[in-house]
Amino acid sequence: MSQLGIDIGYQAEEKKRDHLLKYIPKREDLPPRSMRESYIMATIPLRTDKAMQEKYVSDVGTVRLGRLIEAMDCFAIWVCQQYVKIPNLPPNEHLPYIFVNIIVDSMSILGQLPSYDKDLRISGYVSSVGKTSLEVAVWVHFINGKIMSKLTHGNFLMAARNAINSGSAPVNPLKIETEEEKKISQEAKTRKKFRKESQKASVWQKKPTQEEHDLIYDFVEKTTDKQTLELNKRILPENGRWMSDSFALNNIMSFPENRNAQNTAFGGFLMRNAFEISFITAFKHCKTRPKLEYAFEFSFDKPVAIQSLLRMLAYIIYVEKNYMLVMAINDVLEPTTTEKITSNVSYFIFSGSTDHVQQIYPRSYHEALLYIHGRRKFQNANLSSRPDNAATENQSKTICK
Repeated sequence: MSQLGIDIGYQAEEKKRDHLLKYIPKREDLPPRSMRESYIMATIPLRTDKAMQEKYVSDVGTVRLGRLIEAMDCFAIWVCQQYVKIPNLPPNEHLPYIFVNIIVDSMSILGQLPSYDKDLRISGYVSSVGKTSLEVAVWVHFINGKIMSKLTHGNFLMAARNAINSGSAPVNPLKIETEEEKKISQEAKTRKKFRKESQKASVWQKKPTQEEHDLIYDFVEKTTDKQTLELNKRILPENGRWMSDSFALNNIMSFPENRNAQNTAFGGFLMRNAFEISFITAFKHCKTRPKLEYAFEFSFDKPVAIQSLLRMLAYIIYVEKNYMLVMAINDVLEPTTTEKITSNVSYFIFSGSTDHVQQIYPRSYHEALLYIHGRRKFQNANLSSRPDNAATENQSKTICK
């Protein structure tokens, strides 16, 4: 906040930053920066900071994952701020940029959640840049004595905006210095390609295949009473559950404490709430405490104004063996007109403790399409060739060195 020239504490009116626009450079005037120059590490001191322990502890005494996701989003912004360097910016002048989250396309959970009193090490670096965008890799480890263990890793795609958020702003080119950095850069390009392919695979853009139509027909056959032709009479197979019953809903307010540097709702706040309502949905469905395996495609389609009324909805849209795919949707509500605008969508894969969890069945064609949508997302997320699976710990250590 200090680096951007934004006052700490609540301000009824956003501080003017128009005077900083004159410092926005042309891209050709920005010097290249390296991954190592962008690398930052910090500690979340849960071992000694009692106040922070209370903030990060879950209901079962482990680290609260939703709070950690929130911290990772904030840290990705900090990495961006340290990466951008403007040669002609006066020494005491504020950075004429802000950074906003576009999408978190993947977040892998690499180990068991530690207890709430273990220090966490959070680190990150810029893994790829465009003309006005940056991809930031963020890692979290937990420290137990002299042993440091991997916990989670996420890729954050950020957009650079000018001081008043009225347009895009250029960022420094990224120079590749080592073979490891070349691998990291190539994986980022593969993720970019994968994002485009994943968007095209949406059931709203690509019609169901014959195989998927056969699957829909199989659902209809299993849930139709063969003894009668009564309209809309459906039967639920044994150990099944209707998709329309497999959801959780919550209405919340966004307050000034949830704001970001541009005075809209902080992306990490939205991500935390999306995860936590998805966790509740999976918990209710499998009746045992689920484990988050993978989170992906946290998309930020529209900014959310402070003091907005938010409608958080999570549905289980696909089940396979002991895995559940939950789709979380955040709508901004206008109470006076009942208008709803979707601002964020995200997906979470949870696992249950048993070999199989309760199967879900769609009742309508629209629900059947959502099931197919979830099936495609699940299959894509579990591809062995998925690019984030190749992001190794050795590469992170190389950047650190």
